[in-house]
Amino acid sequence: MSNFDKLLENNKRFAATDFREHLPEIPFIPNRQVYVLTCIDPRVDPAATLGLRLGDAIVARTVGGRANQSFLDDLAWISYLHETVTPDADWFELAVIHHTDCGSALMADDKLTRGFLQRGFEETPLRGTAVTDPAVTVPIDVDRIVHSPSVSGRIRVSGYSYDTATGRLTLVTPPRSRDQWPATALRLSEKPRSER
Repeated sequence: MSNFDKLLENNKRFAATDFREHLPEIPFIPNRQVYVLTCIDPRVDPAATLGLRLGDAIVARTVGGRANQSFLDDLAWISYLHETVTPDADWFELAVIHHTDCGSALMADDKLTRGFLQRGFEETPLRGTAVTDPAVTVPIDVDRIVHSPSVSGRIRVSGYSYDTATGRLTLVTPPRSRDQWPATALRLSEKPRSER
């Protein structure tokens, strides 16, 4: 039996639930109007740390929770769909979440990365991915998103540090957008539109 076999059993039980009743009508307009970018680390699963349910948010996970080009391309597509398919709908807010004790910090370790670079990777982007201090890297990624010309300027972006030891989020960068919408805190605790 593989490690995934138990998950397949879980999936059978899930498919028998009322999950369809919680799905948003339009996939790029999630129930809570929130888009989360966070790390691939299993300790920072947004379903657990933010109490998100199926359909509540768009979630992107990259190494370190960094706003790399692949993430920006995906966000550009989603924001384009929003502008062209649902121009009158409310806009989602985007939260960048980096965390303490991040494994991506190892990318700044000279000895460890030396062999990895020999596999054809470039040193500058590799080191640029490292999250050694979320208070430093979060503002960088918020700026990268806000100033990306391919992403809608209407998206409000904020940044947080997640402490893996305490489970708490701390605001690092208040919400802002290129179009300078009013800065308000993310409404992660509000009920989804489907429950209002």
